[in-house]
Amino acid sequence: MYLRHLQVTDFRSWEHVDLPLEPGPTVLVGPNGRGKTNLIEAIGYVATLGSHRVATDAPLIRHGCERALVRVAVVNEGRELTVELEIAPGRANRARVNRGAVGRPRDVLGILRTVLFSPEDLALVRGDPGERRRFLDELLVLRAPRYAGVRSEYDKVLKQRNALLKSAGKRRGDDPYALSTLEVWDNHLATAGAQLLAARLNLVADLAPHTAAAYAGVAPDSRPAKIAYRSGLGGALPTGYGVPGGERADEEKLAGILLEALGESRTAELERGVSLVGPHRDELELVLGEAPAKGYASHGESWSFALALRLGSYELLRAEAGGEPVLLLDDVFAELDRRRRARLAEVAASAEQVLVTAAVDEDVPEELAGTRFAVSEGEVRRA
Repeated sequence: MYLRHLQVTDFRSWEHVDLPLEPGPTVLVGPNGRGKTNLIEAIGYVATLGSHRVATDAPLIRHGCERALVRVAVVNEGRELTVELEIAPGRANRARVNRGAVGRPRDVLGILRTVLFSPEDLALVRGDPGERRRFLDELLVLRAPRYAGVRSEYDKVLKQRNALLKSAGKRRGDDPYALSTLEVWDNHLATAGAQLLAARLNLVADLAPHTAAAYAGVAPDSRPAKIAYRSGLGGALPTGYGVPGGERADEEKLAGILLEALGESRTAELERGVSLVGPHRDELELVLGEAPAKGYASHGESWSFALALRLGSYELLRAEAGGEPVLLLDDVFAELDRRRRARLAEVAASAEQVLVTAAVDEDVPEELAGTRFAVSEGEVRRA
């Protein structure tokens, strides 16, 4: 899989850019603040319908404009598809494939698959659990786009259930109608939550060996790294779930476990007015040796773990059907020491397509010497 063309209009700092692309390495070089990352962000948005830098779409629109357009031409196994997204905060975004409208923007997910490594990824190790849950869910969608709908459904159910808990809690839980309605939402939450939880557990089981191997490659003198899924269901989960080589998670069994846990937490949830059970409260544990990476890993170890998560994701997607993902490396070589730079460059050089941004040519390893573009204020030109 590779991008043949990128076009953006009124996206971030760019009024308009037409960028022809080719397989292999492409490097965007220019001083910081000139818009290199904005172009990488636009590509990532097509793949995930989200930004790796901000939580909402409004900052993606150029100042003074009402909407932004991102159009890419994606070639996968000889077939080319053009995807166009219109981003309009306050209104529903619109999507087209080969200039034909699609029902929902998320219908374009899966056409382009990317793995992005950026300075923001340090939050995967040092940030709160929400960062790591988002990492898992984005990877799930790249792996199987239908999980975008699963996650959306879970979020809707969770929001409705929390609103009901809050209102029922204010009435001290003595409203029979509210309690019977809550039982209905318990079933909805258990069903949607089981789908999401099973997918995450199976993903972690598959990703763990790739992450461990990637970490050993970039930090061979460090303690071994491992990842594990920690669920609020605790010991109620079968021990083989989420473990490499273990039992694949069963949605029906998990739905029953979730429903039972919801019943057990009913009193506490009514008191607090919030759902205390479900995958929205789970955690991806990152462990170095026997200690959690967060709070114990050095700066270099934290960077290595973040890089290992991305390289592990890349190798996992690369080994599966759907087309090798495009690798996006946003201003990361300047942050890495010689060994980590060399390992990342080795993987990147073997990619079908890799896009790299850097402030100066010296930050880019020789292995990635390919097509070069100079990025200046409002202009991208072939170097």
